[in-house]
Amino acid sequence: MNMPNERLKWLMLYAAVALIACGSQTLAANPPDADQKGPVFLKEPTNRIDFSNSTGAEIECKASGNPMPEIIWIRSDGTAVGDVPGLRQISSDGKLVFPPFRAEDYRQEVHAQVYACLARNQFGSIISRDVHVRAVVSQHYEEDIHKAFVIRGNSAILKCDIPSFVADFVNVISWHSDEQENFYPGTEYDGKYLVLPSGELHIREVGPEDGYKSYQCRTKHRLTGETRLSATKGRLVITEPIGSKAPAVPTGVLAFQQNVPLHSTFAMLCQAQAFPVPVFRWYKFIEGTTRKQAVVLSDRVKQVSGTLIIKDAVVEDSGKYLCVVNNSVGGESVETVLTVTAPLSAKIDPPTQTVDFGRPAVFTCQYTGNPIKTVSWMKDGKAIGHSEPVLRIESVKKEDKGMYQCFVRNDQESAEASAELKLGGRFDPPVIRQAFQEETMEPGPSVFLKCVAGGNPTPEISWELDGKKIANNDRYQVGQYVTVNGDVVSYLNITSVHANDGGLYKCIAKSKVGIAEHSAKLNVYGLPYIRQMEKKAIVAGETLIVTCPVAGYPIDSIVWERDNRALPINRKQKVFPNGTLIIENVERNSDQATYTCVAKNQEGYSARGSLEVQVMVLPRIIPFAFEEGPAQVGQYLTLHCSVPGGDLPLDIDWTLDGQQIHEDLGITTARVGHRGSVLTIEAVEASHAGNFTCHARNSAGHQQFTTPLNVYVPPRWILEPTDKAFAQGSDAKVECKADGFPKPQVTWKKAVGDTPGEYKDLKKSDNIRVEEGTLHVDNIQKTNEGYYLCEAINGIGSGLSAVIMISVQAPPEFTEKLRNQTARRGEPAVLQCEAKGEKPIGILWNMNNMRLDPKNDNRYTIREEILSTGVMSSLSIKRTERSDSALFTCVATNAFGSDDASINMIVQEVPEMPYALKVLDKSGRSVQLSWAQPYDGNSPLDRYIIEFKRSRASWSEIDRVIVPGHTTEAQVQKLSPATTYNIRIVAENAIGTSQSSEAVTIITAEEAPSGKPQNIKVEPVNQTTMRVTWKPPPRTEWNGEILGYYVGYKLSNTNSSYVFETINFITEEGKEHNLELQNLRVYTQYSVVIQAFNKIGAGPLSEEEKQFTAEGTPSQPPSDTACTTLTSQTIRVGWVSPPLESANGVIKTYKVVYAPSDEWYDETKRHYKKTASSDTVLHGLKKYTNYTMQVLATTAGGDGVRSVPIHCQTEPDVPEAPTDVKALVMGNAAILVSWRPPAQPNGIITQYTVYSKAEGAETETKTQKVPHYQMSFEATELEKNKPYEFWVTASTTIGEGQQSKSIVAMPSDQVPAKIASFDDTFTATFKEDAKMPCLAVGAPQPEITWKIKGVEFSANDRMRVLPDGSLLIKSVNRQDAGDYSCHAENSIAKDSITHKLIVLAPPQSPHVTLSATTTDALTVKLKPHEGDTAPLHGYTLHYKPEFGEWETSEVSVDSQKHNIENLLCGSRYQVYATGFNNIGAGEASDILNTRTKGQKPKLPEKPRFIEVSSNSVSLHFKAWKDGGCPMSHFVVESKKRDQIEWNQISNNVKPDNNYVVLDLEPATWYNLRITAHNSAGFTVAEYDFATLTVTGGTIAPLDDGSGHGNVHTRIRLPAWMPEWLDLNFMVPLIATVVVVAVGICVVCVALSRRRADDMRGGQKDVYYDVVYNQTMGPGATLDKRRPDLRDELGYIAPPNRKLPPVPGSNYNTCDRIKRGRGGLRSNHSTWDPRRNPNLYEELKAPPVPMHGNHYGHAHGNAECHYRHPGMEDEICPYATFHLLGFREEMDPTKAMNFQTFPHQNGHAGPVPGHAGTMLPPGHPGHVHSRSGSQSMPRANRYQRKNSQGGQSSIYTPAPEYDDPANCAEEDQYRRYTRVNSQGGSLYSGPGPEYDDPANCAPEEDQYGSQYGGPYGQPYDHYGSRGSMGRRSIGSARNPGNGSPEPPPPPPRNHDMSNSSFNDSKESNEISEAECDRDHGPRGNYGAVKRSPQPKDQRTTEEMRKLIERNETGPKQLQLQQTNGAGFTAYDTMAV
Repeated sequence: MNMPNERLKWLMLYAAVALIACGSQTLAANPPDADQKGPVFLKEPTNRIDFSNSTGAEIECKASGNPMPEIIWIRSDGTAVGDVPGLRQISSDGKLVFPPFRAEDYRQEVHAQVYACLARNQFGSIISRDVHVRAVVSQHYEEDIHKAFVIRGNSAILKCDIPSFVADFVNVISWHSDEQENFYPGTEYDGKYLVLPSGELHIREVGPEDGYKSYQCRTKHRLTGETRLSATKGRLVITEPIGSKAPAVPTGVLAFQQNVPLHSTFAMLCQAQAFPVPVFRWYKFIEGTTRKQAVVLSDRVKQVSGTLIIKDAVVEDSGKYLCVVNNSVGGESVETVLTVTAPLSAKIDPPTQTVDFGRPAVFTCQYTGNPIKTVSWMKDGKAIGHSEPVLRIESVKKEDKGMYQCFVRNDQESAEASAELKLGGRFDPPVIRQAFQEETMEPGPSVFLKCVAGGNPTPEISWELDGKKIANNDRYQVGQYVTVNGDVVSYLNITSVHANDGGLYKCIAKSKVGIAEHSAKLNVYGLPYIRQMEKKAIVAGETLIVTCPVAGYPIDSIVWERDNRALPINRKQKVFPNGTLIIENVERNSDQATYTCVAKNQEGYSARGSLEVQVMVLPRIIPFAFEEGPAQVGQYLTLHCSVPGGDLPLDIDWTLDGQQIHEDLGITTARVGHRGSVLTIEAVEASHAGNFTCHARNSAGHQQFTTPLNVYVPPRWILEPTDKAFAQGSDAKVECKADGFPKPQVTWKKAVGDTPGEYKDLKKSDNIRVEEGTLHVDNIQKTNEGYYLCEAINGIGSGLSAVIMISVQAPPEFTEKLRNQTARRGEPAVLQCEAKGEKPIGILWNMNNMRLDPKNDNRYTIREEILSTGVMSSLSIKRTERSDSALFTCVATNAFGSDDASINMIVQEVPEMPYALKVLDKSGRSVQLSWAQPYDGNSPLDRYIIEFKRSRASWSEIDRVIVPGHTTEAQVQKLSPATTYNIRIVAENAIGTSQSSEAVTIITAEEAPSGKPQNIKVEPVNQTTMRVTWKPPPRTEWNGEILGYYVGYKLSNTNSSYVFETINFITEEGKEHNLELQNLRVYTQYSVVIQAFNKIGAGPLSEEEKQFTAEGTPSQPPSDTACTTLTSQTIRVGWVSPPLESANGVIKTYKVVYAPSDEWYDETKRHYKKTASSDTVLHGLKKYTNYTMQVLATTAGGDGVRSVPIHCQTEPDVPEAPTDVKALVMGNAAILVSWRPPAQPNGIITQYTVYSKAEGAETETKTQKVPHYQMSFEATELEKNKPYEFWVTASTTIGEGQQSKSIVAMPSDQVPAKIASFDDTFTATFKEDAKMPCLAVGAPQPEITWKIKGVEFSANDRMRVLPDGSLLIKSVNRQDAGDYSCHAENSIAKDSITHKLIVLAPPQSPHVTLSATTTDALTVKLKPHEGDTAPLHGYTLHYKPEFGEWETSEVSVDSQKHNIENLLCGSRYQVYATGFNNIGAGEASDILNTRTKGQKPKLPEKPRFIEVSSNSVSLHFKAWKDGGCPMSHFVVESKKRDQIEWNQISNNVKPDNNYVVLDLEPATWYNLRITAHNSAGFTVAEYDFATLTVTGGTIAPLDDGSGHGNVHTRIRLPAWMPEWLDLNFMVPLIATVVVVAVGICVVCVALSRRRADDMRGGQKDVYYDVVYNQTMGPGATLDKRRPDLRDELGYIAPPNRKLPPVPGSNYNTCDRIKRGRGGLRSNHSTWDPRRNPNLYEELKAPPVPMHGNHYGHAHGNAECHYRHPGMEDEICPYATFHLLGFREEMDPTKAMNFQTFPHQNGHAGPVPGHAGTMLPPGHPGHVHSRSGSQSMPRANRYQRKNSQGGQSSIYTPAPEYDDPANCAEEDQYRRYTRVNSQGGSLYSGPGPEYDDPANCAPEEDQYGSQYGGPYGQPYDHYGSRGSMGRRSIGSARNPGNGSPEPPPPPPRNHDMSNSSFNDSKESNEISEAECDRDHGPRGNYGAVKRSPQPKDQRTTEEMRKLIERNETGPKQLQLQQTNGAGFTAYDTMAV
């Protein structure tokens, strides 16, 4: 069954639908695509997309449909659009994207193209309207405005000329005059000025004053938004009218085409000039006629002068307009064709229609818009060639379904609409679903044939037997029914089948939408039988196909006969075995006959049947035609249509152009016989032209023949010309139009002479032309007057002709309207006027528009002369005067009008002298002058002569500058800078020269240098530095004094700008300048230029000098390194060069570094190979060895970065011989052979081969294979006492290796003890198991014993002897290394072997020593531990700043020194190192404590720093010295002298600025406190100063009793205190005494304790007590490794508050409480720094130390120790000692220092340089210390317990603090308990195990109880660096100094721009974590010394518990300090 694919698809679709329907037991009411639809545009792109190249564009196209349509962009030719990188892309959502692009990337085929958007899905395709894309490249353009010439009184139009390439995008937005007048487009039409909608400036009623203005237009680019003013200014050139002038229109503007958009406002111009001022009238032609009517003016239609303005244009405004201009002289007209364009839109009705098969479908395209040029239709994106608005499909077929579109277009745009045609539900062609098969059977039974077919509509099934339809009868029954799923089941029943029923049965399923059929044979056994065949009719020329209807079975043959002859009998006939006969190209004569079909079977039976074939013949028409050539009108014509061929009856008729011919056309037809017809035309008319067709039809078919008729038509007038009269000078136009066939030729001729009769052809000339029959005479003159003939001829008849008279009306005319005439003053002159025109002509003279009468002045005479063409008039002047310079006008008049001509009489003389000579501008070499133009003597000034000279020269030595006469400004050049000149000016015209003007004097200015620097050289210094040297320019080109040079440099070959550096000028003559350019790129070419500059500016740049920096080393390794093993001893290594930009030079060679992988760590074992290529082969390698390789590139700068190591293994090879062999007798028939493996196995040993051979002749060698893991072999079945020779070989996969040495042994009864194992060296890894073999033989069995390092071995937990004699050691440690010997002994002999065990362990702690320090780097030396056994691979260096995190750096094992760089200046650092080998990382070294160089800021001199005025003080911060570390910022505080609290002015003043403290009161004393910060610390300076008075005077100094004025005032004492009690004297005195006393006590105690300790013996854990009394003055030295003396207390103010109270400051609670009480007052609560006369910048030597017996610091207030009444139980809030910021990780052998806060009253405050001691309660001494560095553990949860008595504090550090595992146990290890008890303050150093930084969690309350009260918040802890010994004097110079604490230093990582200290909103947490996160060194920090007395001996743990229970006494917690350093003071300078 052959079925078309399309049918198959439909069948499958309907089958699926049927299944669904069956499953749901319902029938679908809708077709399957009811909810599906074709594409419809949702968002269609616009017609035009203009965009700028700087912005780009996106064009969106969206469509809907089901399924969702696919969007494709196409060009106008239908080809798909693809991506063009960077220029055009199609986004995933269907947008067409044009990205911004550079101007040079513009491509016409991309950026100036017509695109369309195509949307398609399975139901069809639609195409959008045309999208004209135009990209506009930004390019420079200028607008020009040309002069407009206008006659006074007329209207003028100024046009803004915009270049054509941007005209579409640029609009005029305004006009501007030079008198600051602005004109904008608007709706006011009454003013003088009007900006027209199209951008012109319309000026009405122009007067003389308008000629002095100039105008500019401003435009705007609509794509870029750019506005610009026109480059030129336009002017009006105004002509005064002389006589009358007919209206004249500029050339080429008589006819306009104008397109304007709908609803816009536009203007139609009518630019005519005339005098008198003409009248303008506008007319509009009635469409389709030549009649016109006046334009009606209204609010919408306005007329301004000749311009017609229409607002809100409508389509009805379109048409032809005529502007008629008239004045008294003549008239003119201007035509304008206006088209109002309305946007196009289209809509198809209906948008969707569903049509059944064969039904008609109609789509109507409804469109709007104007104009409409074309209408076209498309189906599924393809044109269908239909251009009518209605599309009709008469009979819908299946292929008609899809999307239809209607497009309407004009020249500017297009629009489209789409509609979908769906097929009705009955559109499935029939399909045979099930059918019968061929069948063979016996006669008798019934037959049932079945056919099942489907389709929509439901098909009908019919049956045929051998082509003949089967009808129901008694034996044949046909029935059918329809199933539930719509299929038709048809069956054919044949009752009791006969042999005659056999044949080809066919079932045919047919509906109106198609047909399907199936056929198969039914064979019934029986004799042959042929059914009757009906007569067959066929048209001649066709092919006959007939099959013989044979029944019976089987049939042997079927033949066809004709006239008893078997066919075929000619070539046209073909006969087939199945009984089919084919006859091609049937003819009646040869093929019409009776044919017989004969069927036979094998038995010879036959049957015959006849077929009669009738051949029908089509009509044949004999060609016919009209008479040759076209017919004449009125002619008689006839045509005869003869049909000689074809069967009768015939039907013959006629058509004309497809239409039936009727009698009323004047044409008759008549039938002639059976085979002819005649057509007759009595009189031919023009309407008879066309195609005549004769049609002939019969039963065989239809034929036709067509012939054309052309009719001659003589010419006839459409527009006959008539007489015309034209004004002279106008453009004449005479129309002459005719039609006819052929089309007539229209020609014009002119009569010869003045009368008609004889004519000649018109000569072609510039002003006469004929266009389409119309005669045009431009600028018609009198010579054109005469008779003209128009002829229309087409060769039919005599043609048409018409004679007309064209007359020209000529008023008088002057050929020259205006001329100038000159005369020299005092000489005679003659003025002449010649007028042409119709005589008589009268001429009058006017002078300046006043009638001139010679009678009134006898100097004038008038004469007239009659000429052939007109009249000549002459005016003579005897002697000219200046007043004769006037406009003379002659006016000529005749009957047709008048004309005038003007002569501008100019009386000339020499000019007057120029005046008002001024200097406008001057420079070094030129001066710009201006002057007033003098009277020019009526002769244009030819030139001015500027004369100038140097002031000292005479006017005979002058230079001259010639200036054109039209200017009044000029520049005199070529002057010398800084020179005095005299300048004057002279005017000159054609008559002569004026006098000189007055001279002016000028001095030229200095100039920038004009010379370039010389002898420039650029040389590389190193990889990043170049030196530039040069010499100054020549002295003559300096143009002033050179101040310096700008040296510019940049990367060569780039467009970047130069980076300039400034160099001051060196005054030494001939001295070379030089500059080093630093921080340049490595091996990079730089261009250098230099220019000199003076105070005026910079001179010219020198020529570029180019130079490369020195080559560096490659910064990237070679890439793609790869290795390939070639052989067992060679490896190929390949790589790719590093990127060019990382080479930093020219790569000369590559180095391959290689070594066996297990020796890679050892630099000495590495091999190097150099090569210039990118691969190399490494030779001579070890066999079967893994190699590690690196590749590096080398330049002249050195070796580059190495590549990542790669690894390759050499190939295996045959092994070497076993190293050693033993043969041991085991008995009388056995020998044990043992061996050692080869030294070089060269692969994996697969087996050993033992060779044995009995000594003696011709004995066979025996071999025995032994597995690779077996190192011995027992040879048995040997002969006793016979020697045997043994040797061994090893084998790898490659083959057998060399043989070992031979060894001979002889079996014997005697078996001495022997050890088969060999001496060997075993290497064991730390903590792993080791096994050493000892295999022994002997009879009797030998006894095996082991010795370790010579000592007998006895088994233990870790070591035991195994049954085979081996020694097993578990978990090897370092101590196990050494010699192990095994002894075997029996009664016959003994033997022994010795093994060596090497233990590989991680390295032990290396030695780290400090080598050098700088401000930002440390250099350390590293040395490995002597006891390391395993080779060291390298070091890891750990370092951290005091308050930073640990950082690491890898150091190679052979580095003797290592630099740690980028460190903080003047900061403390801790450094330690660990080693690592292939086992792992080792132990840490001791911590090295050091610091970088650099100091805290240094004080400036006061006069340089402070500058005072009346209400402010200026601070010059540049006066401060930075101490080697750059300053970070300053904190400024101030207060009035009599106030207590400080006011913070700023906490972030930058160091390079000056700072002004404002809002001070005049004549007032103030205190100023400055805190200067750098990374090394901070320095505090305090000043007092008095502001000036309002008048600027100073105030008297305060009297302090010492004569020091106002610098240091004495402390005012209460009246009751004696005058001699001056604290400024008493405090130092008392302090000195106390310090000396305490110091002596401390020394004594220390000496006595040292003696006591010495008696105890030298146990290393005992530490000496060291009394804190060692002076650290300027000469003291310190152990650099000590970790102490470095931390400081940093604090910061809480948010939005003043600075918190600080111990030692004047924020003291006790003082504030007691300030209000009476009674004894021993000192001031706030110490006044002004008491010290040496306040500024004076440093005193350290005072004598105080000595005491308590080691600690009672931070109590003195007044708390006095027993005031009622205050026994009072606690002073700040009398506590806080240990903040302690971060010292100390070695247990080193002491620790606690630095203390200063205390304002100095009780027990330690002085730096000595140990602070606790004074007895109530001691009135004053000890002041200002400490800048404090230490304590960071994590410090304080417990506060108060008891009766003083305010001393005891601190107990946690024991076991250093263990990293214990950090988390805060309660045990991290809590500091503070107990207030009687007596002083005692401190215990932190417990052991302090330092593990790994496990401490941050604490909530770090510094919570630091200050108490409202300041109980945490504060940021900022690490400044404490001082070393030499700095300790900073606070010691004034023991009585108790000035307030310095403000806080800022954090190093604090961003000052983000928040100030006081404005910080977040809680100022400590910046570091509680413990450092890296493993630090370990050690005990401050162990507690056991007291020599037994009762005082307590452990650290006991002490801690005692403290917590408040049971311990003060003596039992004493800090141990071996180095005896003193407290470190605040790093402050008290000023």
